[in-house]
Amino acid sequence: MNSAQLFTQALGLLPPWYVEKIKFDKESNESKRLHIYLRFERGSRFTDESGKQCLVHDTLERTWQHLNFFEHACYLHANVPRIKTSTGKIKQVNVPWARPNSGFTLLFEAYAMGLIEDEMPVNKAAHQLRVLPKRIWTVFNYWISKAINADDQSKVKSIGVDETSQKRGHNYITIAADLERRRVIFATPGKDANSLFQLAEHFKDKRVPLKQIEHISMDMSTGYISGAVNHFPDAKIVFDRFHIKKMLNQAVDEVRKSERRLHNALKGHKYTFLKNEKNLSIKQKHAKIQFIEDYPALGETVRLQELFEDFFGFCDKEEAAAFLAYWCDLAQDSKILPLMKFTAMIKSHWTGVINYVQAKISNGVLEGINSKIQLAKNRARGYRNTHNLINMVYFIAGKLKFDYPQYST
Repeated sequence: MNSAQLFTQALGLLPPWYVEKIKFDKESNESKRLHIYLRFERGSRFTDESGKQCLVHDTLERTWQHLNFFEHACYLHANVPRIKTSTGKIKQVNVPWARPNSGFTLLFEAYAMGLIEDEMPVNKAAHQLRVLPKRIWTVFNYWISKAINADDQSKVKSIGVDETSQKRGHNYITIAADLERRRVIFATPGKDANSLFQLAEHFKDKRVPLKQIEHISMDMSTGYISGAVNHFPDAKIVFDRFHIKKMLNQAVDEVRKSERRLHNALKGHKYTFLKNEKNLSIKQKHAKIQFIEDYPALGETVRLQELFEDFFGFCDKEEAAAFLAYWCDLAQDSKILPLMKFTAMIKSHWTGVINYVQAKISNGVLEGINSKIQLAKNRARGYRNTHNLINMVYFIAGKLKFDYPQYST
């Protein structure tokens, strides 16, 4: 068996394709380029879209970059046949080793995607593969788009929406997640009502009836609320449990700051009141008890903060509403301004807060996804291109299925 036959087998070529010749040329003093020339057998016919076998009309010379052969850059060359189809059109034949309009072989693209799957930033993968980053981004975005188009979202019923930034404080994108399957199903630039419109259009393209969406979990952003009301009129808005608790924690911290101005003993104890009780050290627990006894306003605030936690344990909507009304009365009677502001916020968003009792959904899934996104941004040192960031979000949190050849890195 000669070298051409060996490479024919190594590339997995089937008739009518075969390796005609192999050639080395020098790329530099240290390395060489390997060129593999492919041909199809004379008289071969190729199938058109209707399944008819067609004669070759003419050929076009094409080149693809392949995986390195040891330290040598490797390229495939072939005169790709064009056929005259049964409809009379001249059409280029798809070759089995590369996708249409790509300058890389499928195995090269699979290796590149494998590097990214192993959490290597795209720019670093491009450097390792000795190509421009833009070319790897083109490959990456192609496979992501193909997987998104094939993604089945027919069973989505409860979704969560939240925003994340492309850079700190700049260029936000909205992410929508299937809360049951814990994965991203849509992402779009912006964080306003139009983001929910784009989500609705996405579901229409996916042939998912908007009436199928039963619940939307979100924060109290006016843009998200407006978008949900206008574009998902049949869905119940559920305000995120963690967002509500965050706002209550902010009220507690405002009281602490107010007391801190009068009492120096509270210095350095911000997280004594913001941490979960089980995460406090023995020293912090003792300090918290002492502060509650010494400063009545802070003590009452903490008592109401802990009492509010009981709301999330209710399963009956009427009982939950009665408890929440009782809690709001206590907060109003306390005359503690931050708690009174929090109460006003709860009352102005009453239905969405109460809806949590029956839906029992939150954006906890999105918080975990956002953590992964931040890690990816840190590894890549940020994303200048919003489209690239959105596709990276799909890649790391969409649980998409890809059909490129699997290549172990």
